[in-house]
Amino acid sequence: MNTTKETAHIKPNGVEIAETILLPGDPLRAKFIAETYLKDVVQFNSVRNMFGYTGTYKGKKISVMGTGMGMPSMSIYSWELIHVFGVKNLIRIGSCGAIQDQLNLYDIVFAMGASTDSRYVHQYKLPGHFSNIASFSLLEKAKKIADGKDLPVHVGNVLSSDIFYNADPTAVEKWKEMGILSVEMETAALYMNAAYAGVNALGLFTVSDHILRNEQTTPEERETAFTNMMEIALELA
Repeated sequence: MNTTKETAHIKPNGVEIAETILLPGDPLRAKFIAETYLKDVVQFNSVRNMFGYTGTYKGKKISVMGTGMGMPSMSIYSWELIHVFGVKNLIRIGSCGAIQDQLNLYDIVFAMGASTDSRYVHQYKLPGHFSNIASFSLLEKAKKIADGKDLPVHVGNVLSSDIFYNADPTAVEKWKEMGILSVEMETAALYMNAAYAGVNALGLFTVSDHILRNEQTTPEERETAFTNMMEIALELA
């Protein structure tokens, strides 16, 4: 990687960004991961307080950086990481809201697909509908890691929504009927950017709340307590 490159949003100041990067939405979660799991850590970004770090995990170089909330934010950071900094494996680690009865707080979800209510795909001018899917190589490896740790996971379709406070009270039930496991706000854009660039992407989530049962974790737990998901993602490096 050319360590002299920078963008308006990412200024590494000569620090290398690894080919594999973990992408939590919360920059403080990126800081927690770097300080808890990585060795020889160097911070590569602080622009807009979107903290990014590079270090090693079990001898392998890995980076971690926050992306903020929503597909516009994810699309900017992931595009720059891919096209400017040469990242090849982008692993979103985030929280999600469950909408199926079999999911509970702290369960782990692997996004095999990411449905969306966003119009992000329209930029590609495709003559049909595009299915936003994970990199199978990353998904397969993540599932094997989870099985090795005896961690039950739910693999399936999530919804990447542009809407957090929805004026349509029936929307969640409609997505539930289509088998959507949970709702988050970034992965579809990540999958589209990765597909268009020919690189790998995967979304891993911990259930932070159950939308239909009105159950939720605390902000502090969302920042630091999702360690099983974090450790699966780190093993993918």
